[in-house]
This record gives sequence, C-alpha cells and structure tokens, in this order.
Amino acid sequence: MEPTTTRVEANGLTFHCLEAGRGPLVLCLHGFPDNAHTFDELLPVLAAAGFRGVAPFMRGYAPTSPAPDGRYQSVLLAQDALALMTALGSEHAFVVGHDWGATATYGAAALAPERLRRMVTIGAAHPAAFRGDLATSYERHKGIWHAYFFQMPFAEQVVAADDFAYLEAWWRDASPEFDPAPVIERVKATFRQPGVVTAALSYYRHTFHPANRDPKLQPLQERVSSAPTAVPTLALHGTRDRPGRLEAFERMDDLFVKGLEKVVIPGAGHFVHVERPTDVNRRIVEFLKAA
Repeated sequence: MEPTTTRVEANGLTFHCLEAGRGPLVLCLHGFPDNAHTFDELLPVLAAAGFRGVAPFMRGYAPTSPAPDGRYQSVLLAQDALALMTALGSEHAFVVGHDWGATATYGAAALAPERLRRMVTIGAAHPAAFRGDLATSYERHKGIWHAYFFQMPFAEQVVAADDFAYLEAWWRDASPEFDPAPVIERVKATFRQPGVVTAALSYYRHTFHPANRDPKLQPLQERVSSAPTAVPTLALHGTRDRPGRLEAFERMDDLFVKGLEKVVIPGAGHFVHVERPTDVNRRIVEFLKAA
C-alpha cells in the first residue's frame, strides 16, 4: 500500500504527513538530517498489520510550516507529537521516533504518559542517560560535535555548500556501513526548501544552548529532559552509530518504569531503520501488537 499525503493543523502549525492504513494510530517521527520519507518502508508494513501509520514532516521541515515564533526546542517537539495525536483524531496512540523524533517521543511520554500506548525509539538513548562519567566523556562529546558546530552563525553556509554535500557526509559518518545514495536526494530536496536549514539547525541551537530557550517553557523543558519514561518501550540501536551513544543506550535501563526492551543490531549505524528495514519493521510490529 502506497502512503497518501495528508495535511493537519496542530499546535499552531500546518503539518504535511505521509499516511497508510486503518486502525490504531502509530505516529512516526523523523530526525536529522531526514524527513518523513524515512518511514516509507515502515508505513506499508504498519498498514498490513492493521495499524494507521502517519509520518509527519517535523516542524520547520517543508512542506510542514515553520514555527511562527521561530522556536524549535525539544519540549515543543513533544507538544507537537501530542497535538498531532489529537488532530489526527486519537486520544491515545503508539509513537515511533528516530533521532530528534525519538527525543520528541521521550518528551511526549514525560508530558502525558497516559496518552502513549507503547513507544519505539531508534538511534537515541533516553535524554537523561548522558550522566555521570558520560556527561564529561570525550567520546560522548565527539559523538555530538555537530550540536556545538551548529551554534555557529556560518553553519548554514557549510551545510548548504556544494548542494548539501555535508548531509551526505553526515549520513556516511553516522552509518558507515550504509550507502545513502538511494535516499540522500530526497533528503537534499527537503533541505533545499527555503528556511529548512535554519529550522533544522535551530533544533540544536534552542535545545543545547540555554540562552536560546523560551524561559516560560523551562519547567517543561527540564521535565522532558529528565523525567523517567512511564510507557512500555522498545529501543533499537546500532553498533556503528557515533561515539558515546551506544554507551548511554546500554546504561539507561533504570529510566524506564513500565518496561524496556532493548535491541542492539550489529553493524548498523544511526539510521538503523533504513539500513535494516525488514528486521526493524518486524520487531516494531511485534512489539506494538503485544499491547
């Protein structure tokens, strides 16, 4: 079943989505540098299994509208996820998130755990897992170097240079055993749209740099960054992702109070759901059906 395109108003934004199937809602949230098409292989599998899979382009990722107030910190991504569930007609839903989409998933679970039936995160440890010696680990900061680089005012120029060669290099670095040639053009097509580069970098600028956050959101921001997850969770990670990330993934068990199933996939990198779609999609469907 080929996904259809839909549009929905949620949290003051117009979200464009890919959708397939009928049944319980499974909201699928993408990360950086990517777009909703990252779930092209998952959505038909969800539909065949009796679910309604919906993958929105995240805030600021065209054709979804940019944030009217220019804000992109992670608590807003969590609020977007909850608002999308409502706008799509579901008080309760399953949520699948990769990278920033996983951050939004963890955040939605922190704000309203009763609304998530089950959740799946891909390539991202719980945000509170980077603690203790990991908080000061060289490897941990080496693995998120781009979050610091994106604070620079010239980062947009670097990312966009040579028709976004940076994005392909980023994919190859994050998933070293995967050739992104079949998917990178669709990613570049999104980033070529006006305003997308700044919006995508603002996720990092507003979440990692306290001076760029909305002070009114600080209590909620602290909550989504530290609250334990009270939703049954399947978490997937590859062994070839960037430095420091798998270590946090392996140490996060005590942050889940309603059950955690962890799957580490040897040889896969950050985009494990794109690299190993058959295995990952099977595991996701089995986990959701067990609810």
